[in-house]
Amino acid sequence: MERPGRFEHTRFLGDKRTQLVYDLDTWTDPAIIDDIVNTNSGLCFGPDTLPEARNRGYRLARA
Repeated sequence: MERPGRFEHTRFLGDKRTQLVYDLDTWTDPAIIDDIVNTNSGLCFGPDTLPEARNRGYRLARA
């Protein structure tokens, strides 16, 4: 999936509303990612890793 403009250098994109994190390298449904970007509810992590997202309370989203 192509990464959104604001998150073009981000692999893991968090949704503040649901506390889910999406791996943009493996996620295939663009509608969810577009909704996150359009509602300004996206969050990136530093460092951009799944353990960091989990450290902040996010769970990996499953298709």
